[in-house]
Amino acid sequence: MTTVFLVDDHRLFLSGVSAELADSFEVVGQSDDVDTAVDMIRAAKPDVVLVDVHMPGGGGATVVGNVLETHPAVRFLALSVSDAPEDVIAMIRTGARGYVTKSIAPNELKDAINRVAAGEAVFSPSLAGFVLDAFSRSVPVDEDPELDRLTPREKEVLRQIARGYQYKQIARRLSISIKTVETHVSSVLRKLQLSNRHELARWASDRRIV
Repeated sequence: MTTVFLVDDHRLFLSGVSAELADSFEVVGQSDDVDTAVDMIRAAKPDVVLVDVHMPGGGGATVVGNVLETHPAVRFLALSVSDAPEDVIAMIRTGARGYVTKSIAPNELKDAINRVAAGEAVFSPSLAGFVLDAFSRSVPVDEDPELDRLTPREKEVLRQIARGYQYKQIARRLSISIKTVETHVSSVLRKLQLSNRHELARWASDRRIV
């Protein structure tokens, strides 16, 4: 039986989804907190994680990015009230295999989970069109001439900034000192001709670098 983990900061919603899925999947855990979710998912190693997009502490993208760094076999399906293009693209670029809205019918959600578990990419019908369109128009990160000026480590620091991490968190995640993070950020700002971290985060967001 496919194992599923649930992440959402609304406990009532968690309970409802868990009860709905119980007859078709093995729900191996649930969490309403980003940091706790990452640790619990790593321990449970579920086949599929249903994850909300907007939550305190970094949101769904933080959960996806952190887990995939150590457990790339786990598959993520975003389940959100938001159908904003920027939310969908950000989640997919972070590593989610699909994105459906919370208006989805129970049977359709079960089908989406099974398809994601099988390796398919799944989107709500209203989202699929602009997702395909956005990716067909986008320039791959490695082909962006401005990003070509950055070293691999600078690119990684830039991605962490784009995900909303503070310098201390970036240092811990990349196993480097805070001073080294500051040095990399200063170098990136100089190369991209930006003035501060906020401009850098906005620059990365505009290019959907997550």
